[in-house]
Amino acid sequence: MSLQARPKQYLWVWGFWLTAFYLVWSYIVFGHDLLAVTLQHWPMAAAMAVGSYAAGSTPMGGGTVGFPVLVLLFELPASLGRDFSFAIQSIGMTSASIFILAKRQPLAKALLYGAMLGALIGTPLGLIFVAPYFSELYIKLVFAVIWASFGLLHLYRLDEIASHSGMTDFDESWDFKLGLTLGLLSAMILVSVTGVGIDMVLYTALVLLCRADLKIAIPTSVVIMAFTSVVGVMVKTISGSWQDGVFENWLAAAPVVALGAPLGVFVVARIGRKPTLLVVATLCVGQFVWTLHSEQKILGLWGMLLAVLAVLISLLGFEKLRQLGAKLVRYKNAP
Repeated sequence: MSLQARPKQYLWVWGFWLTAFYLVWSYIVFGHDLLAVTLQHWPMAAAMAVGSYAAGSTPMGGGTVGFPVLVLLFELPASLGRDFSFAIQSIGMTSASIFILAKRQPLAKALLYGAMLGALIGTPLGLIFVAPYFSELYIKLVFAVIWASFGLLHLYRLDEIASHSGMTDFDESWDFKLGLTLGLLSAMILVSVTGVGIDMVLYTALVLLCRADLKIAIPTSVVIMAFTSVVGVMVKTISGSWQDGVFENWLAAAPVVALGAPLGVFVVARIGRKPTLLVVATLCVGQFVWTLHSEQKILGLWGMLLAVLAVLISLLGFEKLRQLGAKLVRYKNAP
């Protein structure tokens, strides 16, 4: 698939969404006398000013910043970080997704539709049957390992990833099945535990397996994370299993991310994605080091070594996926 001339845009749709959101948010805050509570949680709003920009400009959701801020900086439960990721991304990444769709940016649609179906099934299954059985420490480590692996991948493969043009189309049915499998598994195993992850899984498949242009891969990852977050919010609301503190932090950060995430989409279209990806990749590695340092007494030397080994295994998996992508491209282009 090659990038084609951009079709007619419908930015008024995004403007309508933004107006509706701020009206509802204002009613909640001012109509229920919650301004003092909202202002009390201003540090989260400040943190998400950075997180929301990253959410719109990279394949990493706003929870990539929100989770470590709540868990590592504020020393709150990891389950709270997961629930907050759902809540805040349902606004920020939804806002960015509407902006992307209104601008008619190209998406890997077959892969995306499959992943959406997988997330629709996998997210509630994971939240009900998987997440409750994992400890707070395990949630922290899963987050730290996956994000460190992803960060390291970009620190040493970014030039190659950024050089891709268009996307290798194999077969729409194949793409859909791949998206379905990745969406189902990542929603059950990663999203239900950390609140994020399906966006990076889909993005990794796109750039390593399908050799997709970042202009296709990143918007696709933003849309799938927005959809999955909304599903997560619905499941948490219906089950009544929200962690205490999510709503108050959401009140403070939501009006920031509603604009911040689309701003990320807008800005990187002009300055390029590589600088932002490098900064966020470095932060991903940094949070891994921070997690090991803060949990060293519990983990001990062997626990920390196992975490490092998990990162190395993840990187090996990325390389195998990259090699498979190269073989598939050669097979596709063979006479």
